[in-house]
Amino acid sequence: MARYILNETSYFGVGCREELANEVKARGYKKALLVSDKVLAECGVLGKVKEVLNKAEIAYGEFTDIKQNPTIKNCKDGLEAFNKVGADFIIAVGGGSVIDTAKAVAIVKNNPEFADIRSLEGVAPTHSKCVPIIALPTTCGTAAEVTINYVITDEENNRKMVCVDPKDIPLVAIVDAELMVSMPPKLIASTGMDALTHAIEGYITNGAHTISDMFEIKSIELIAKHLRGAVADRNMEDMDGMSIAQYVAGMGFSNVGLGIVHSMAHPLGAVFDVPHGVANALLLPIVMEFNMSACIEKYGDIARAMGVDTIGMTKEEAARAAVEAVRKLSKDISIPQTLREISIKREDLPRLAKDALADVCTGGNPKDVVLEDILGLYEVAY
Repeated sequence: MARYILNETSYFGVGCREELANEVKARGYKKALLVSDKVLAECGVLGKVKEVLNKAEIAYGEFTDIKQNPTIKNCKDGLEAFNKVGADFIIAVGGGSVIDTAKAVAIVKNNPEFADIRSLEGVAPTHSKCVPIIALPTTCGTAAEVTINYVITDEENNRKMVCVDPKDIPLVAIVDAELMVSMPPKLIASTGMDALTHAIEGYITNGAHTISDMFEIKSIELIAKHLRGAVADRNMEDMDGMSIAQYVAGMGFSNVGLGIVHSMAHPLGAVFDVPHGVANALLLPIVMEFNMSACIEKYGDIARAMGVDTIGMTKEEAARAAVEAVRKLSKDISIPQTLREISIKREDLPRLAKDALADVCTGGNPKDVVLEDILGLYEVAY
């Protein structure tokens, strides 16, 4: 059996943020909590959305105090802001950090017994659907606008909590590439590789299904075609291609799961505040090599989606070509290639491995792992 949970309504295309006002009015909402972050406010991206709201005379309050890896405190502060504003829905404008925070706020508002936030970890037994969320992503990577997952950092214990709840998915997703063009090249690179990680792990995960396979292969094709150009000059054709690629990847992985690239990336973000996309990108080809024997046929599909001509290759050669294509893309867009480059120390690896093994994504990996396997992969990455 397969179950797919997607947004009720989604919009795509340059300038589609203008549909925000129509959606709000058609649904009869009265006042929004506009959730974003200070960087997006300062660079003018949030202003593009506020222009739509102001023109339509839609009332809103703002909450922008969110960290790169959002914390329990960010979520509690966001809920306080929601109540203070007197909002009845949320508009989330941002990347995964913003939309994940919005999900936690929206879930707790309608399920107050989870106000500690920690109890949301894993698959929490919430009873009510979250407050309505309209999500406008501003990065080309996380697909948080179409997933049933969110990740919150427990600062007190230096760990990331992965929360999975079908009741948290945004009602409406508005995917407008014009909201993404302000990203610096490094952020386009890291979020784009995050999307590629989603697509590849979603394609080979234990829970993969015919429908999710269709989404993930198309996402890989789009990323291979558009990511380099998006990083190079942020032209609108490539940015629009990446905006769709990351969403399509999310349609798949949200419903079938991920693997140990994400398990290993999560503690790097929680303990050392490493950007999630950078951590994923650095680890992806290394973990692909480890998993190769468990899904060698699918690696051939990945190679072809990445643009590799596999005619005349053996299965093993095609699989290795897939790994090398991923590694080359990562290098071409200047992603760090070792943990040393991002200031991780060798003595940190055992703690990271322990946290990674316990991560909720580990069960989805196509190859069974034990602590020594994950520690060994961190050693290779070091």
